[in-house]
Amino acid sequence: MRILRMRMPCRAAVVLGAAVALASGCNKRVDNTIHFTDAINTYYTAHPECLWKTPVKFPVQADTSDTSKTTPYDALVDQGLLVRTTDQKTVMVVASKQVNNYDLSEKGRAAWMADTDQPGFGNFCYGRRRVTSIDSSTPTSNERGATTQVSYHYTVADTPAWATAEETKNAYPQIRADLEGTHTGQAILIETNEGWKLARTGPIAPAPAPSGS
Repeated sequence: MRILRMRMPCRAAVVLGAAVALASGCNKRVDNTIHFTDAINTYYTAHPECLWKTPVKFPVQADTSDTSKTTPYDALVDQGLLVRTTDQKTVMVVASKQVNNYDLSEKGRAAWMADTDQPGFGNFCYGRRRVTSIDSSTPTSNERGATTQVSYHYTVADTPAWATAEETKNAYPQIRADLEGTHTGQAILIETNEGWKLARTGPIAPAPAPSGS
């Protein structure tokens, strides 16, 4: 009888411990870090960082006296992406001014990312975001259609040689800023039948405060 009384508390402790372990396992938050990283990287593979905010069309013409216009194009000439010719443009009946004409070179056409929605338009792109860490995410469920806001750090990778040239970075300061160090970003992700996808870049806008009566 004494032996039986000693074993009963041990058995109860084992059952209780298993119950606690089971409960803690049910409440454990799923680590989606890898899935979030893949979703963001996949999105930016198709949405690289580019020179101009909106697509442009070549050839273009710039007044040689306006260095703010010619310097960025001249940097691309130095890298072999554009070819430059000089011309005289008539501005009045008895006056003219010197202009530079810029057009895509063979090397430039190979690097050119055409805009499928605007024939003839495109951009030069210099890299893609690559997530280095997922810093935080809002709680989410396992249901399809669930969303989460993710904060992360990233670098710009897959940079071509023409973009790393000092002349290019001097002419396009945004390239220099993007290629130096790591940066922070935010995105809204949604869980679909194919896994997590990036639904929107940037944070969720706060809901407007209710207006007073």
